[in-house]
This record gives sequence, C-alpha cells and structure tokens, in this order.
Amino acid sequence: MELKLLWAGMRSAVVRLAGSGLYHARTPYELVLSDGQRIRTDTVVTSVYGLVPGQAYEITAYQGGQEVGSAAFVTGRESVTLNVRDFGAFGDGKHDDTAAIQCAIMASRKRSRVLVPKGVFRVSSIFLKSHLHLYLEKGAVIRGIPDRDRCPILPGTIPTTDGKDEKNFGTWEGNPLDMFAGIITGLHVSDVTISGQGTIDGGAGKNTWWKDFRTRNVAWRPRLIFLEDCSRIVLQGITLQNSPSWTLHPYFSRDLQFLDLNIHNPADSPNTDGLDPESCSRISVIGTKISVGDDCIAVKSGKIYQAVKYRTPTCDMRVENCFMQDGHGAVTIGSEIAAGVRNIRVKNCEFSNTDRGLRVKTRRGRGQLSVLTDIRFENIRMDHVKTPLVVNSFYFCDPDGHSDYVGTKRTLPVDERTPSVGKLIFRDIEATGCEYAAAWIAGLPEKKIEELVFDHVSVSYAQNPGSGQPAMMERCGKESAAGLIISGVKNLTLRDVTVNGCKGEPLVVDDVDSVART
Repeated sequence: MELKLLWAGMRSAVVRLAGSGLYHARTPYELVLSDGQRIRTDTVVTSVYGLVPGQAYEITAYQGGQEVGSAAFVTGRESVTLNVRDFGAFGDGKHDDTAAIQCAIMASRKRSRVLVPKGVFRVSSIFLKSHLHLYLEKGAVIRGIPDRDRCPILPGTIPTTDGKDEKNFGTWEGNPLDMFAGIITGLHVSDVTISGQGTIDGGAGKNTWWKDFRTRNVAWRPRLIFLEDCSRIVLQGITLQNSPSWTLHPYFSRDLQFLDLNIHNPADSPNTDGLDPESCSRISVIGTKISVGDDCIAVKSGKIYQAVKYRTPTCDMRVENCFMQDGHGAVTIGSEIAAGVRNIRVKNCEFSNTDRGLRVKTRRGRGQLSVLTDIRFENIRMDHVKTPLVVNSFYFCDPDGHSDYVGTKRTLPVDERTPSVGKLIFRDIEATGCEYAAAWIAGLPEKKIEELVFDHVSVSYAQNPGSGQPAMMERCGKESAAGLIISGVKNLTLRDVTVNGCKGEPLVVDDVDSVART
C-alpha cells in the first residue's frame, strides 16, 4: 500500500491509500497528521480538513497499528477570508441571499477565500469568477430557489455582430437551446476551487423542477452546477443533491478535477444524471459517490449540429475509486456523442444496484464524427447490477428513435450519418447478483465494433433473477439470466470469462467476424 497526495488546497487536502481497496477500504485505517489531528476512515480516498494555509504537513496512514504509508505537502497561501454574512447574507433559509453571495464573490481576489458558514443560504443563480476559492463550511447549505421568474436564462445561440457566426451558451440534451442558468454557473472562468464539507442543494422536487419534466417551460431546466468553457476547475468534498436536471455538467471545458464528492438525487427523480462531461478534456473523477435518478456518469459530446460545428470530442478522462449506486447506468458513454469519445479509463470502482454497469449507447444518425474508441473498464466490482455490460448501437432516443432507420438490424449503407465504435476493453470485472444478461453487445451490421475484449470477467446471477430489457432498443425482448449476447463485432477476444447460473447457453454470438478464446 502507498499513501498518495491527490490534491492540496488552502485548508483541505485529499489523499488515497492505494492498494487498500476499490472505493471502500478492505480494512479501516487511521490518518495521523503532523499537527496531531487523527482521522479514522474506511474509504480509499479521504479528505482532510481544518488545515492552515501556507503550512507544511505530513500525513501517516496506520492500519492494524502498522504504518502503511505517508505523504507530505504544503497548503496553498491565503490572503483574506470573505465571509458571505459580512456582505449581507442571512443564511436563515428564508431570505434570498443571491446578491450578498454574488457580491462576496465579485469582491474576491486571487488567493482569497469566500466562506459560506453554517446555515441555509437560498439563491437563484450564483456566477463564478476566475481565481475563486469558494469554501462551504460543515453545515453550510446553498439551496436553489425553484422559481422560474428569478432564474436568468442562458440563450442557446446568439449571432455575432457580423452575422457570420454564433455564440452558444445554453444547451439541452446535445443541442444549443435556451436553458436556465445553473444554481452555480461558471462561464469562461479558470482556476476555480469549490471545496469543503457543505452542501449545494438544487431545491428541486416533484411539485417544482421535476413536474412536467419533459416540457420546456420558458427555458429548459437548470443544472445544479454548469461550467461552460471553463478550465482548471476543482470540486472537492462537497455534497450535491436534489438537482433540477443533470447535476454536474461541464460543457466544452478542460482540466477538471472532481474529488471525494457525494452526489445524491432520489432514485425516482427524472434525468438527474450525476456527472455529464460534454465535449470536455482532461477530466479526473476520484473517490466520488454517486446515487441518482438516471445515469451516474454519462460521457457526452453533443448531437450532430454541435459536432459538425465545433468538432470537440470528450477525451482523456479517468474515473477511479468511485462508488455508483441506484442509477440507470453506473458509467455510460453516450448517447449524445456525435463528436466522439476517446481515451476513457474507468478503474478500481464499485457499482451497486444500478440497472446497467458499464454502458455504451449510440445510434445511426450520430454521424461519422462519432467515433468511440480506446475505452477501458478495469478492476470493477458490481453487486445486483441487472445487466453489467451493455453496448447498444440501436439506442432508441430522440423523436425518430423508434423509426426503422434507427432500429432495423438490416445492413444499411455507410454514410455521413453512420457512427462507429473502435476498441473496447472490459478487464478484471466481477459481477454478482445480476439478473437480465451478463452482457448485451449490439454493433451495427454495416459498421461493426472493431475490437471487443473480455479479459478476466466473472458474472453470476441472483438466486431468483427477474426478467427485463437489457438494452433500450427495438426488438430487444425481456431476458432473464441470458448470458453473453454478442452481435455486430469484427474481432472478439474472450480470455478467462465465466458465467454462472445462466438459464441457456452462456455465450450467444451472431454476426461476429472473428472470435479468439484463451
């Protein structure tokens, strides 16, 4: 085992005891700081608080009384703390504190800290600025006011003065459309940290933002946190909950770190994805717990209009030591991925009680720029995930989703509308208590998945598995303990793959050019 520093800010830091487990540590351990602070933890990734700015620290990890690792770091310098109460915020859960908090943010300078102390601070939308450190103290809650009349709107597109181009601000499900600004919004900002032990609560409920959720009302529903064209952003330690729609949505942004977050929305809340990086690059998601009403993580790059105009894929993303629970999909690629996705690494994670585990969803009409490749899922443990592995090239979304063009299994001509899937690797996967199918893989007959690797994959079924649709596609009936169902693949490699408790053949292969078994 080795204790590694992941990040250090002004008053908090994040460490990882590598080799101690996936998300949960196999054995609890203790962190001892050089200032005498002791922290008992049972997670691989742990945040440390109560630090002094500009001071050197050493942290030592002990497990069973034995030293198992240490790390040293220096906290960042801080010039001044700006308490939002000093700027007129009440924090009583009744007043609208938007203007006071925004004033504190605008007054901040580089190396200052905007402090949100204990209390409930109601806001409509708060806008970030560059070089901001927003710190939420334990017991602090920033809660959204679910009132459309108070929420600003981000226009989908605004034409440039010369009429030759347009600027895009708002977005909805992959298209440039008017949307309400997020409860927390960053527009073209850099070097921003939001950290602490507090909570950002979207204030959504069944009688407000989640009511008539498929209907646009003035504009589309806001995100909890929306980051447009932002860079060098760190979110650490905080809890995000009750989002009006997608919870954390970086959009055309880069160099993003999401560390030790707790993202929670009710299991029946509509379209409340946990994290949706869209046309983003260099993203780290580490030590984060997500339990939501839709996909826990959904990697996106827009629909075909955005893809052709901006040609910005999502790439260079790692998800490590995370815990996904109660979502539709634990980690999903798609389906709005018209600009493509590449170099995605998901490793050392735990999934529990999600409908699907590792999920790729695309469809005809995403376009020839929609190339999904170099995607690796490694060292994952799943428990009671209904269908652990899904690749669906017939995903029936959008108004034409149930058309023959999207759903037919006939071989159609390859043209500018045809997406492609390159190399996918599933390695060191263990899934127990699964129900519908061990894997449901469906590539397009005219553009097969280039390479699919199952390496050390073990799946076992629940004692009394239920039946249901493994993937959202036409003519995909209900299945129960159906084994590996694979079609539309050029090169398939099966290495040390076991499926226990299957009701039929453990492997059903159709329209696969080459199968290598070892």
